[in-house]
Amino acid sequence: MTSFDLTGTSEPWVVCVPEGTAEVRRQQSELTAKDGQVHHFDARDLVTAQGVLHAFAETLRFPSCFGWNWDALVDCLDDLCGEVTGGGAGIAGVVHDADHLLQTEHFPLFVSVLCQGADRANSAVDLDGDPLDRPAVPEHFIIEFRDFNLEEIAACIEQPDLIITTGHGFVGAALNPEEWH
Repeated sequence: MTSFDLTGTSEPWVVCVPEGTAEVRRQQSELTAKDGQVHHFDARDLVTAQGVLHAFAETLRFPSCFGWNWDALVDCLDDLCGEVTGGGAGIAGVVHDADHLLQTEHFPLFVSVLCQGADRANSAVDLDGDPLDRPAVPEHFIIEFRDFNLEEIAACIEQPDLIITTGHGFVGAALNPEEWH
């Protein structure tokens, strides 16, 4: 794969890019022009697992019943609606200064969790293949690095449950269908 589309419902779900990538900015503008929403996260707030959960719950307005664990984060990312997604037009979450995350123990799991939530949100069927009572919602996450090293990032997030792709100036991640579907 050599491209990504933040406005559609196709993989990759997580895209790692150099900070200020023009194509990402263009696609974010296209998403907001369609009434989609772009939400921003500072990686310094995400250096602990609890920090990730808190930042996402606050920024994406998770319900009060949020379970404060990785599985609950997946569930809430799957169930985003209303203003958070532009009424279903789509959502892009942008993590800035991600260099702070590369050496954290939870970074590979964090990428997997984002992929799990986005995979479910971008689907119009549930895990059993039954139709959902909502259309698929475009949901993607962009992780921006000041010091972008394609090989280092790909190696850091590589794990059996993900398929890692690389293209000109980006690393993409999506769920491995042999592990998840």
